[in-house]
Amino acid sequence: MKLRLGLLSLLFIVPAAMAQSGGNIFAPMNWPTPNVYRAADGRPGPEYWQQRADYRIKASLDTVNSRVTGSETITYTNNSPEPLSHLWLQLDQNLFKEGSWGNYEYDSPRVRWRGAFKNGGDELSSVVVVQNGKKEEAHFTVSDTRMLIYLARPVPAHGGEVQLEIGWSFVVPHYGSDRMGMFNSKDGTVYEIAQWYPRMYVYDDVRGWNPLPYLGEGEFYLEYGDFDVQITAPRDYLVVATGTLQNPEDVLTKTERDRLAEARKSDKTVHVIPEDEVGEPGTRPSGKGDLTWKFHAENVRDFSWAASKAFIWDASHWDNILLMAVYPKEGIAKDSSRGPGWESVIQMMRHTFMYYSTNYYHYPYPVATNVAGIVGGMEYPQIVFCTVRARGQFLYNVTDHEFGHSWFPMTVGSDERRHAWMDEGFNTFINYYSNHDFYGDSARQNIGLRADSIAKRMLTAVNDQPIDTRADQVKPRNMGFLEYYKPAFGLRLLREFIVGPKLFDPAFKAYINRWAFKHPQPSDFFRTIEDYTGRDLSWFWRGWFYSTHRLDQAIDSVIADSGVTMVYMTNERSLVMPTEVQVTFQDNQTRDYKLPVQIWFDGKNYALPVYDERKVKEVVIDPSHILPDVQRANNVWRLDGNGQ
Repeated sequence: MKLRLGLLSLLFIVPAAMAQSGGNIFAPMNWPTPNVYRAADGRPGPEYWQQRADYRIKASLDTVNSRVTGSETITYTNNSPEPLSHLWLQLDQNLFKEGSWGNYEYDSPRVRWRGAFKNGGDELSSVVVVQNGKKEEAHFTVSDTRMLIYLARPVPAHGGEVQLEIGWSFVVPHYGSDRMGMFNSKDGTVYEIAQWYPRMYVYDDVRGWNPLPYLGEGEFYLEYGDFDVQITAPRDYLVVATGTLQNPEDVLTKTERDRLAEARKSDKTVHVIPEDEVGEPGTRPSGKGDLTWKFHAENVRDFSWAASKAFIWDASHWDNILLMAVYPKEGIAKDSSRGPGWESVIQMMRHTFMYYSTNYYHYPYPVATNVAGIVGGMEYPQIVFCTVRARGQFLYNVTDHEFGHSWFPMTVGSDERRHAWMDEGFNTFINYYSNHDFYGDSARQNIGLRADSIAKRMLTAVNDQPIDTRADQVKPRNMGFLEYYKPAFGLRLLREFIVGPKLFDPAFKAYINRWAFKHPQPSDFFRTIEDYTGRDLSWFWRGWFYSTHRLDQAIDSVIADSGVTMVYMTNERSLVMPTEVQVTFQDNQTRDYKLPVQIWFDGKNYALPVYDERKVKEVVIDPSHILPDVQRANNVWRLDGNGQ
């Protein structure tokens, strides 16, 4: 009987937060056990390792048939503690093959990630394995966008190497899932080429191989390495790419080389090929036949390029970074109704690189190129694709966002297939401050990152999945909110309200420095923030990133008695947050209280005592509208009984 009574009494003291969330929202997070690879404080462990993939690629662009043909040598280094008996490679172009998994996943022809067409996909001409200097035809199988290569001899652990020699070709899709394609300018086609070569999947210490198929919505998880790439294109074409051009004397005129040299020293926009020179024979070296452009990039996770004879070419610099933009005449603003066009984009880029390099981590590469074409907005190392139709603030927003990816995930190399918020959300977070720095309070992009905007969307169907949903399983209607806005606003809450900038900013920078050119997991980020802020934020990670909980803080009643006014509050829903309360007295003076999240430890009800003889005439929860409270009507109490 005593045992029964004891258990019964426990039922009455279980925190309401547990009942609200289906489990204790304040319980410690169930993160992976720390080990020699990933430490308890969020940093890489003393024996952290990752693989390396270096590429030598030769490719040619056939503009008559819109076909890219290439050959490559991949040098893959196995730094793991296990020998590898097989290798997984990505064949992204197979997304565009008729019958691809990605094309079947989305049942609407208007979804941006569809795009299969007749003759789409990779055609493999050869696959050869080179081990210990011996070449052998590879034993492999292709499954949708994946290729599995079986090895006759395992790649040794702790630094063993294998080489793959692969030949392939594909027809360029006109609109390749909004990540590549062709724009038909009046002066010639603009080719934007991405996900175009067979490349290695990641093998890591968390899951081993990560051979998730490319379905379109989910982006990438890639190894770092060096690239030496040769691209052959018609003589009248200009080619820009990831990396530094190695043979400018072969492919540029002396005038263009001189203008580039000027741009490397100038804060102003220098026209390497101005509008009135587009298509002129003098913009290309004299001679006959195609030209081969050679590029070199170090410690990057991908390589992309663009080519056209329609390009205007602008350049400038910031802190020894060569900033370039190429765009057809369609990118120029013909009137001022929508703001400036691509003729102004270089100065927008200067602000982006200055702001992020100064506030977070210095841009680690020597060049950055912005390409205007059919792609709405897509990022690759040292080069981005943005819509040719962008103008004004939209042009700044898309430019700033795509280059913001130079930090996440190009520098901090997260797994975008599983945790899209670790690149899109982090990037949208830093975009918020960059936009505000450039446009001030008139930054239109930031309207969606206000508390009331987030709260409104949390009440709708777009909040029916948690943030940490695998990218390909996020419903298309939810993508913008779950991958971009909600995680970005959550980081704003952390920085501006929960822990404050003085604690958050060093923690965020530490995360970038710890995981630059490495592969962090969500727990590595969470642990780093807790390590630097000294806070157990389990309630926040669980409520914001791993649930669909909503916030509704309410005032139930206000009762005065003998010099003490009691403000009775309730946390009506499952999400918990610290609370700000403003009390206004009869003489119109106010008193502000910031209550920690710990007030909800014992349940959903809390009573705030206000010790003052003066009569209270108004009480407001969250007077500055910092929190995403989904029901503000119950946030106000007034003496006359009228809320708002």
